[in-house]
Amino acid sequence: MAISVKALIFDYGNVLCGPQQLSDLQAMAAIFEMPEAEFEPIYWRDRMIYDSAQMDAQAYWLKAALEARRTLTDQSIEELRRLDVESWSRPDPLMAAWARNLRNAGVLTAVLSNMPLDLRVAVTGPSSWLPTFDHMTFSCDIGVCKPERAIYEHCLQGLGVAASDALFLDDREENIEAARRAGIHALLFTTPGAAARAMHGHYDLPVPITAAQSL
Repeated sequence: MAISVKALIFDYGNVLCGPQQLSDLQAMAAIFEMPEAEFEPIYWRDRMIYDSAQMDAQAYWLKAALEARRTLTDQSIEELRRLDVESWSRPDPLMAAWARNLRNAGVLTAVLSNMPLDLRVAVTGPSSWLPTFDHMTFSCDIGVCKPERAIYEHCLQGLGVAASDALFLDDREENIEAARRAGIHALLFTTPGAAARAMHGHYDLPVPITAAQSL
């Protein structure tokens, strides 16, 4: 028998938006005057600290410059901030439409994402392409990142549902495992098509991701 859920919780990066492109990393690496392969580990090293707002954008980029043994001007930092936000701002139209249609059909929807303040301001601002959600939990607002249990509990409280009444989609296995430990139904997201196949017959949702729309 298919599982009936009251809420669908979406990760943001690589689920609602498209993946960061190689060209994005190359553009940021060029400001550091270093190859993308050397820049990428530095970019990710303090990302969780940045995402949880324990470090602001200025401190994050200056720390990266220190590790890269580079000097950044204020102008360079502003350009890095812009490039970083843009790299995570490409919508997946199918997933955004599905989230909107689910909510219109009566399913509660939420975003649960590790995200720095710069990006959160951009994706929730007046020009945001995101559809309306019943709740949004962002790591920068509560100082906690996935896969810590508290961030899942915050999202459930915001939705007003029990863990067993929610289904969570995320592109990282460690986040999926943490959600399941918290009692939430969870699926590892790769593509809309794969998600549709994984959900078919297992979860009772009023609006499916149709095979014709999936990649």
